[in-house]
Amino acid sequence: MQKNIFLVVGVLVISLIGLVTYTYSTRQDITGGLCGDSVCNKSVDESDICVQDCEVSFEADTKNTYWVTNPASGAKLFVTVVEPASAQQDSTFPALVLVPGSSGDSSNFIGGSKDAQVVADEGFAIVLFDPDGRGRSEGTEDYNGFIGQDGLAAVISFAAQLPIVDEEQIGVVSFSYGITMAAGTLARYPDLPVQFLIDWEGPADRDDTGGCDDSHTGHLSDVASCDDEEFWAEREAVTFIKDIRVPYQRIQTEKDHAQPDLHHAVIMINAGVEDEAPWVRLNDEEPDQSYEESDLPQMLSENFSKNLMEGVTKYAKELLVLDIAN
Repeated sequence: MQKNIFLVVGVLVISLIGLVTYTYSTRQDITGGLCGDSVCNKSVDESDICVQDCEVSFEADTKNTYWVTNPASGAKLFVTVVEPASAQQDSTFPALVLVPGSSGDSSNFIGGSKDAQVVADEGFAIVLFDPDGRGRSEGTEDYNGFIGQDGLAAVISFAAQLPIVDEEQIGVVSFSYGITMAAGTLARYPDLPVQFLIDWEGPADRDDTGGCDDSHTGHLSDVASCDDEEFWAEREAVTFIKDIRVPYQRIQTEKDHAQPDLHHAVIMINAGVEDEAPWVRLNDEEPDQSYEESDLPQMLSENFSKNLMEGVTKYAKELLVLDIAN
Protein backbone atom coordinates (compact mmCIF):
# COMPACT_ATOMS: atom_id res chain seq x y z
CA MET A 1 0.00 0.00 0.00
CA GLN A 2 1.24 3.42 -0.86
CA LYS A 3 2.66 5.60 1.89
CA ASN A 4 3.60 9.25 1.72
CA ILE A 5 6.95 8.91 -0.03
CA PHE A 6 8.57 11.87 1.68
CA LEU A 7 7.72 10.57 5.13
CA VAL A 8 8.90 7.04 4.43
CA VAL A 9 12.18 8.20 2.97
CA GLY A 10 12.53 10.65 5.85
CA VAL A 11 12.34 7.85 8.40
CA LEU A 12 14.77 5.68 6.45
CA VAL A 13 17.45 8.34 6.29
CA ILE A 14 16.64 10.12 9.54
CA SER A 15 20.01 9.28 11.05
CA LEU A 16 21.53 11.47 8.32
CA ILE A 17 19.17 14.39 8.31
CA GLY A 18 18.58 14.42 12.06
CA LEU A 19 15.03 15.72 12.09
CA VAL A 20 11.81 15.15 10.21
CA THR A 21 8.55 16.96 10.78
CA TYR A 22 5.09 16.01 9.70
CA THR A 23 1.51 16.97 10.36
CA TYR A 24 -1.54 14.92 11.14
CA SER A 25 -5.19 15.83 11.33
CA THR A 26 -7.79 15.13 13.99
CA ARG A 27 -11.36 16.14 14.53
CA GLN A 28 -12.30 19.54 15.92
CA ASP A 29 -10.98 20.11 19.42
CA ILE A 30 -13.19 18.52 22.09
CA THR A 31 -13.64 21.91 23.76
CA GLY A 32 -15.12 23.42 20.60
CA GLY A 33 -12.14 25.72 20.02
CA LEU A 34 -10.85 27.33 16.86
CA CYS A 35 -9.29 24.26 15.33
CA GLY A 36 -8.60 23.68 11.67
CA ASP A 37 -7.19 27.14 10.98
CA SER A 38 -3.59 25.87 10.61
CA VAL A 39 -2.53 28.01 13.55
CA CYS A 40 -0.93 26.16 16.47
CA ASN A 41 -2.76 27.86 19.31
CA LYS A 42 -4.97 27.23 22.29
CA SER A 43 -8.71 26.70 22.00
CA VAL A 44 -11.15 29.46 22.84
CA ASP A 45 -11.28 28.76 26.57
CA GLU A 46 -7.51 28.03 26.75
CA SER A 47 -8.21 24.58 28.18
CA ASP A 48 -6.73 22.50 25.39
CA ILE A 49 -4.43 22.81 22.41
CA CYS A 50 -5.59 22.29 18.83
CA VAL A 51 -3.11 19.55 18.11
CA GLN A 52 -4.36 19.06 14.56
CA ASP A 53 -2.94 22.46 13.63
CA CYS A 54 0.52 21.79 15.04
CA GLU A 55 3.56 20.19 13.48
CA VAL A 56 4.75 17.07 15.29
CA SER A 57 8.45 16.47 15.07
CA PHE A 58 10.53 13.41 15.75
CA GLU A 59 14.22 12.63 15.87
CA ALA A 60 16.15 9.40 15.68
CA ASP A 61 18.13 8.40 18.75
CA THR A 62 19.62 4.95 18.16
CA LYS A 63 18.29 2.06 16.09
CA ASN A 64 14.56 1.76 16.76
CA THR A 65 14.49 4.58 19.33
CA TYR A 66 13.11 8.04 18.66
CA TRP A 67 12.06 11.29 20.26
CA VAL A 68 8.52 12.35 19.36
CA THR A 69 7.44 15.84 20.36
CA ASN A 70 4.12 16.25 22.13
CA PRO A 71 2.72 19.38 20.45
CA ALA A 72 0.54 20.12 23.47
CA SER A 73 3.44 20.38 25.92
CA GLY A 74 6.50 20.70 23.70
CA ALA A 75 8.07 17.78 25.58
CA LYS A 76 10.15 15.24 23.70
CA LEU A 77 8.76 11.78 24.39
CA PHE A 78 11.02 8.75 24.29
CA VAL A 79 9.70 6.09 21.89
CA THR A 80 11.15 2.68 21.12
CA VAL A 81 10.05 0.09 18.57
CA VAL A 82 10.37 -3.63 19.32
CA GLU A 83 10.63 -5.69 16.14
CA PRO A 84 9.96 -9.39 15.60
CA ALA A 85 13.14 -11.42 15.68
CA SER A 86 12.32 -12.48 12.12
CA ALA A 87 12.04 -8.92 10.76
CA GLN A 88 13.86 -8.23 7.50
CA GLN A 89 14.80 -4.89 5.98
CA ASP A 90 11.58 -4.50 3.97
CA SER A 91 9.21 -6.28 6.36
CA THR A 92 5.94 -4.69 7.44
CA PHE A 93 3.84 -5.83 10.38
CA PRO A 94 0.67 -4.92 12.26
CA ALA A 95 1.57 -2.62 15.14
CA LEU A 96 0.51 -2.42 18.77
CA VAL A 97 1.02 0.77 20.78
CA LEU A 98 1.30 -0.19 24.45
CA VAL A 99 0.10 2.27 27.11
CA PRO A 100 1.61 1.69 30.58
CA GLY A 101 -0.40 1.55 33.76
CA SER A 102 -0.19 3.71 36.88
CA SER A 103 2.74 6.13 36.47
CA GLY A 104 4.70 3.60 34.41
CA ASP A 105 6.76 3.99 31.28
CA SER A 106 8.22 1.89 28.48
CA SER A 107 10.44 -0.04 30.89
CA ASN A 108 7.27 -1.80 32.12
CA PHE A 109 7.35 -3.82 28.92
CA ILE A 110 10.94 -5.02 29.03
CA GLY A 111 11.07 -8.49 30.58
CA GLY A 112 8.66 -10.00 33.08
CA SER A 113 5.02 -10.90 32.43
CA LYS A 114 4.57 -7.85 30.19
CA ASP A 115 7.60 -8.41 27.94
CA ALA A 116 6.87 -6.77 24.58
CA GLN A 117 9.20 -9.11 22.75
CA VAL A 118 6.77 -11.98 23.40
CA VAL A 119 4.14 -10.22 21.29
CA ALA A 120 6.62 -8.92 18.71
CA ASP A 121 7.82 -12.43 17.92
CA GLU A 122 4.25 -13.37 17.04
CA GLY A 123 4.42 -10.96 14.10
CA PHE A 124 3.86 -7.46 15.52
CA ALA A 125 5.82 -4.22 15.62
CA ILE A 126 5.48 -3.01 19.21
CA VAL A 127 5.61 0.72 19.91
CA LEU A 128 6.54 1.72 23.47
CA PHE A 129 6.74 5.25 24.87
CA ASP A 130 7.36 7.23 28.03
CA PRO A 131 4.51 9.70 28.68
CA ASP A 132 5.24 13.28 29.69
CA GLY A 133 7.39 13.48 32.81
CA ARG A 134 8.15 9.75 32.98
CA GLY A 135 11.16 7.60 32.16
CA ARG A 136 13.42 9.32 29.66
CA SER A 137 10.78 11.76 28.43
CA GLU A 138 10.76 15.48 29.05
CA GLY A 139 7.82 17.36 30.49
CA THR A 140 5.68 17.17 33.61
CA GLU A 141 3.54 14.28 34.80
CA ASP A 142 -0.02 14.85 33.55
CA TYR A 143 -1.70 11.79 35.14
CA ASN A 144 -3.20 10.75 31.77
CA GLY A 145 -5.10 13.99 31.20
CA PHE A 146 -5.44 15.88 27.93
CA ILE A 147 -1.72 16.63 27.64
CA GLY A 148 -0.85 12.97 28.07
CA GLN A 149 -3.58 12.03 25.61
CA ASP A 150 -2.25 14.50 23.06
CA GLY A 151 1.17 12.91 23.46
CA LEU A 152 -0.25 9.44 22.79
CA ALA A 153 -2.00 10.81 19.68
CA ALA A 154 1.37 12.06 18.42
CA VAL A 155 3.00 8.69 19.12
CA ILE A 156 0.27 6.83 17.23
CA SER A 157 0.54 9.15 14.25
CA PHE A 158 4.31 8.74 14.25
CA ALA A 159 3.99 4.96 14.43
CA ALA A 160 1.81 4.94 11.31
CA GLN A 161 4.69 6.48 9.32
CA LEU A 162 7.27 3.86 10.22
CA PRO A 163 8.27 1.65 7.27
CA ILE A 164 7.95 -1.46 9.42
CA VAL A 165 4.32 -0.66 10.30
CA ASP A 166 1.25 -1.51 8.25
CA GLU A 167 -0.62 1.75 8.88
CA GLU A 168 -3.98 0.04 8.31
CA GLN A 169 -3.36 -2.46 11.12
CA ILE A 170 -2.63 -0.54 14.30
CA GLY A 171 -4.06 -1.41 17.69
CA VAL A 172 -3.76 0.24 21.09
CA VAL A 173 -3.30 -1.92 24.19
CA SER A 174 -3.69 -0.30 27.61
CA PHE A 175 -2.71 -1.74 30.95
CA SER A 176 -4.54 -0.79 34.15
CA TYR A 177 -4.74 3.04 34.50
CA GLY A 178 -3.43 3.34 30.94
CA ILE A 179 -7.05 2.95 29.80
CA THR A 180 -7.67 6.54 30.88
CA MET A 181 -5.08 7.86 28.44
CA ALA A 182 -6.03 5.40 25.70
CA ALA A 183 -9.80 5.93 25.84
CA GLY A 184 -9.40 9.70 26.09
CA THR A 185 -7.11 9.76 23.09
CA LEU A 186 -9.32 7.63 20.87
CA ALA A 187 -12.49 9.50 21.85
CA ARG A 188 -10.93 12.92 21.23
CA TYR A 189 -9.09 11.86 18.06
CA PRO A 190 -11.39 9.44 16.22
CA ASP A 191 -9.50 9.92 12.95
CA LEU A 192 -6.32 8.35 14.27
CA PRO A 193 -5.33 5.23 12.28
CA VAL A 194 -6.30 2.79 15.04
CA GLN A 195 -8.23 -0.40 14.37
CA PHE A 196 -9.02 -1.53 17.93
CA LEU A 197 -8.49 -1.01 21.66
CA ILE A 198 -7.56 -3.76 24.13
CA ASP A 199 -7.91 -2.88 27.83
CA TRP A 200 -6.40 -5.03 30.60
CA GLU A 201 -8.31 -4.42 33.83
CA GLY A 202 -8.50 -0.64 33.49
CA PRO A 203 -10.17 1.45 36.22
CA ALA A 204 -13.37 3.24 35.28
CA ASP A 205 -13.47 6.43 37.32
CA ARG A 206 -12.31 8.41 40.34
CA ASP A 207 -13.68 5.80 42.71
CA ASP A 208 -11.07 3.40 41.37
CA THR A 209 -8.14 5.79 40.92
CA GLY A 210 -8.80 8.55 43.44
CA GLY A 211 -9.87 6.57 46.48
CA CYS A 212 -13.33 8.09 46.30
CA ASP A 213 -15.37 5.09 47.43
CA ASP A 214 -15.32 2.84 50.46
CA SER A 215 -12.40 0.76 49.14
CA HIS A 216 -10.14 3.85 49.02
CA THR A 217 -8.01 2.41 46.22
CA GLY A 218 -6.09 4.38 43.61
CA HIS A 219 -2.73 6.05 43.15
CA LEU A 220 -4.22 9.54 42.62
CA SER A 221 -5.78 9.95 46.06
CA ASP A 222 -3.01 12.35 47.06
CA VAL A 223 -3.06 14.19 43.72
CA ALA A 224 -6.62 15.52 43.48
CA SER A 225 -9.66 15.71 45.72
CA CYS A 226 -12.75 13.74 44.81
CA ASP A 227 -14.74 16.91 44.11
CA ASP A 228 -12.16 18.44 41.76
CA GLU A 229 -14.40 18.26 38.68
CA GLU A 230 -11.94 20.06 36.41
CA PHE A 231 -9.23 17.48 37.15
CA TRP A 232 -11.47 14.43 36.81
CA ALA A 233 -13.16 15.66 33.62
CA GLU A 234 -9.96 14.66 31.81
CA ARG A 235 -9.20 11.48 33.75
CA GLU A 236 -12.14 9.09 34.02
CA ALA A 237 -12.06 6.39 31.36
CA VAL A 238 -15.80 5.78 31.50
CA THR A 239 -16.30 9.35 30.29
CA PHE A 240 -14.52 8.52 27.04
CA ILE A 241 -15.16 4.84 26.37
CA LYS A 242 -18.68 5.61 25.19
CA ASP A 243 -17.29 7.83 22.44
CA ILE A 244 -14.66 5.59 20.90
CA ARG A 245 -15.32 4.44 17.35
CA VAL A 246 -13.23 1.25 17.30
CA PRO A 247 -13.83 -2.25 18.71
CA TYR A 248 -13.17 -2.48 22.44
CA GLN A 249 -11.89 -5.68 24.02
CA ARG A 250 -11.84 -5.90 27.82
CA ILE A 251 -9.53 -8.41 29.49
CA GLN A 252 -10.63 -9.22 33.04
CA THR A 253 -9.51 -11.96 35.41
CA GLU A 254 -11.54 -13.30 38.30
CA LYS A 255 -9.47 -11.36 40.81
CA ASP A 256 -8.53 -7.90 39.63
CA HIS A 257 -4.89 -6.84 39.99
CA ALA A 258 -5.84 -3.65 41.88
CA GLN A 259 -9.56 -3.40 42.68
CA PRO A 260 -11.41 -5.38 45.36
CA ASP A 261 -14.31 -6.23 43.04
CA LEU A 262 -15.31 -6.20 39.36
CA HIS A 263 -17.59 -3.17 39.49
CA HIS A 264 -15.25 -1.14 37.26
CA ALA A 265 -15.30 -3.84 34.55
CA VAL A 266 -19.11 -3.78 34.51
CA ILE A 267 -19.16 0.01 34.26
CA MET A 268 -16.75 0.06 31.33
CA ILE A 269 -18.42 -2.71 29.35
CA ASN A 270 -21.93 -1.35 29.87
CA ALA A 271 -20.91 2.19 28.93
CA GLY A 272 -19.41 0.97 25.68
CA VAL A 273 -22.40 -1.21 24.81
CA GLU A 274 -24.97 1.45 25.62
CA ASP A 275 -23.36 4.22 23.59
CA GLU A 276 -21.28 4.51 20.43
CA ALA A 277 -18.57 1.87 20.53
CA PRO A 278 -19.14 -0.31 17.42
CA TRP A 279 -18.20 -3.62 19.10
CA VAL A 280 -17.58 -4.39 22.76
CA ARG A 281 -16.52 -7.69 24.31
CA LEU A 282 -15.63 -8.93 27.77
CA ASN A 283 -13.01 -11.68 27.56
CA ASP A 284 -14.33 -14.43 25.26
CA GLU A 285 -18.01 -13.74 25.83
CA GLU A 286 -20.44 -12.86 23.07
CA PRO A 287 -19.90 -9.22 22.02
CA ASP A 288 -22.18 -6.29 22.84
CA GLN A 289 -23.61 -7.71 26.05
CA SER A 290 -24.41 -5.65 29.14
CA TYR A 291 -23.97 -7.18 32.59
CA GLU A 292 -25.30 -7.02 36.12
CA GLU A 293 -22.60 -7.24 38.76
CA SER A 294 -24.66 -9.84 40.58
CA ASP A 295 -24.83 -12.07 37.50
CA LEU A 296 -21.43 -12.04 35.81
CA PRO A 297 -20.02 -14.79 33.60
CA GLN A 298 -16.93 -16.67 34.73
CA MET A 299 -13.89 -14.42 34.40
CA LEU A 300 -10.48 -15.49 33.15
CA SER A 301 -8.42 -17.45 35.66
CA GLU A 302 -5.56 -15.86 37.55
CA ASN A 303 -3.15 -17.96 35.48
CA PHE A 304 -4.00 -15.74 32.53
CA SER A 305 -2.11 -12.82 34.06
CA LYS A 306 1.03 -14.93 34.43
CA ASN A 307 1.18 -15.13 30.65
CA LEU A 308 -0.50 -11.82 29.97
CA MET A 309 1.27 -10.96 26.73
CA GLU A 310 0.34 -14.27 25.17
CA GLY A 311 -3.27 -13.39 25.93
CA VAL A 312 -2.84 -9.92 24.45
CA THR A 313 -1.44 -11.54 21.30
CA LYS A 314 -4.47 -13.82 21.04
CA TYR A 315 -6.96 -10.99 21.25
CA ALA A 316 -4.95 -8.74 18.91
CA LYS A 317 -4.94 -11.42 16.22
CA GLU A 318 -8.70 -11.88 16.59
CA LEU A 319 -9.36 -8.16 16.35
CA LEU A 320 -7.17 -7.72 13.28
CA VAL A 321 -9.50 -9.93 11.27
CA LEU A 322 -12.72 -8.69 12.87
CA ASP A 323 -15.21 -7.61 10.23
CA ILE A 324 -17.80 -5.18 11.49
CA ALA A 325 -19.68 -2.27 9.99
CA ASN A 326 -18.46 0.87 11.74
